[in-house]
Amino acid sequence: MRIVHGWKGLEASDRGAAVAFGNFDGVHRGHQKVIAQAAKAAQALKAPLGVISFDPHPRQIFQPDAPTFRIMKTDQQARALAALGVDIFHVLPFDREMADLTDYEFASQVLAQGLGVCHVAVGFDVSFGKGRTGSPELMAKYGKELNFTVSVAEALGQGDTKFSSTGVREALRDGYPEQAAFILGRPFAIEGAVERGRQLGRTLGFPTANVALTDYVIPKLGVYATRTRLPDGREIAGVANIGVNPTIAGEIAPRLEVWLFDFDEDIYDQVIETDLIAFLRPEEKFDSLETMTTQVMADAAQARALLLPEF
Repeated sequence: MRIVHGWKGLEASDRGAAVAFGNFDGVHRGHQKVIAQAAKAAQALKAPLGVISFDPHPRQIFQPDAPTFRIMKTDQQARALAALGVDIFHVLPFDREMADLTDYEFASQVLAQGLGVCHVAVGFDVSFGKGRTGSPELMAKYGKELNFTVSVAEALGQGDTKFSSTGVREALRDGYPEQAAFILGRPFAIEGAVERGRQLGRTLGFPTANVALTDYVIPKLGVYATRTRLPDGREIAGVANIGVNPTIAGEIAPRLEVWLFDFDEDIYDQVIETDLIAFLRPEEKFDSLETMTTQVMADAAQARALLLPEF
């Protein structure tokens, strides 16, 4: 899969795709339906399969003071799209120029002229253009005028669950990572470089790898059973706390602190990716380090029982 930044002056090989258009934060099962429609068109039109998204997410521009909300970083998004067979990932810069384009200007200048799309697949609730005035109906209208076909994916869900990025965020904030995983089709994962902390956990018998949450949606603060992928591909079970560590004075921003079971290697500055598998308990403030350590060991035993049944 090629990742193409921008939409002006592209090589012929980076134009002419049948594309799925949206933010695709999470690449959840609803997004996958839109991409499948684009794939069907790509096959029929003998065109590459493309996906269009924005970086940064428009919400970061229009709501800069809102709580962090991202489900995926761009590189995680790219891996998920590659796994779906996408040929070209168009990452469009969401800058002032892009924000000021009307819905027609976006369709004509970006989609038709810049990317040269032959088909655009969108979700039923897509919006585009300045003021979010664009709609699936307008996209279909512009497609007829600008010579690309359009398909619209209906809402997808199961039972009372709608497959949406909002649903993923709500499930995580409420402490239901399994529900988030059901919508995503995979566990929610936090990726980041391992930072140096105070190494208190190591002195207490549970060394942790600390990762900043940056722009991620902040899950319910507490303890989780986890699986972590290392850069070399190994996957290691563990237990993690997401929070501010109220027992220890000085913590401010929530972060991920994951204890990798049966692992003792230096991974500082390496990028790891940690799946949240199950929520075990809310974050607590303990009266002493001894009490905290006792609880952490109990959490670890519970996580091992969930992740390593033979333990």
